[in-house]
Amino acid sequence: MINGCLYCIVAPSGAGKSSLVAALLAEDDEIQLSISYTTRPPRPGEAEGREYRFVSRARFEELIAQDEFLEHAEVYGNLYGTSKRWIETRRATGADVLLEIDWQGARQVRKLFPDMTYIYILPPSIEVLRERLIKRGQDAAEVIERRLAAAREDLRHISNADYVIINQDFASALADLLAVVRSLRLTAARQIESHAELIAQ
Repeated sequence: MINGCLYCIVAPSGAGKSSLVAALLAEDDEIQLSISYTTRPPRPGEAEGREYRFVSRARFEELIAQDEFLEHAEVYGNLYGTSKRWIETRRATGADVLLEIDWQGARQVRKLFPDMTYIYILPPSIEVLRERLIKRGQDAAEVIERRLAAAREDLRHISNADYVIINQDFASALADLLAVVRSLRLTAARQIESHAELIAQ
């Protein structure tokens, strides 16, 4: 059986990545979201095992020692990591897997899975990004400024992405994301392997 596709979606905080991913998963039930581990506390409305697997820093470090993570990084003082075993198991069944990670994580994932597809979600401008972060109401002013500084750093690595989607209009950005997913499933190599019997006829 051919392995499922692996998508890595990267964006600065506030660019609309989580909303786009949620809409994509609602539209396409063939994609499974990889649930990352994190040491940060849950935000209001978040649930264990849905948005993240929330663990202590000590437990996270144990998982690092056990080589559990495909990638891990420290972001804004919190640790985040992706389970390597879970991804390998799901892909082996033919399921597509999606990761929501940062550019550092995407770089590490590509080293282990060169066939992964790197999609960058870009806000229409830094000012729009600032407005979205303020409107979200989750961060203090100094945290927002740190996130904007991190966004500028993120943009230095955008050329590593395979696809860039500008999230100015949500519906258009979602349509673009769905188009990328569909096109990757229709590559000649995947279709030939998936439908070998039909093609042999």
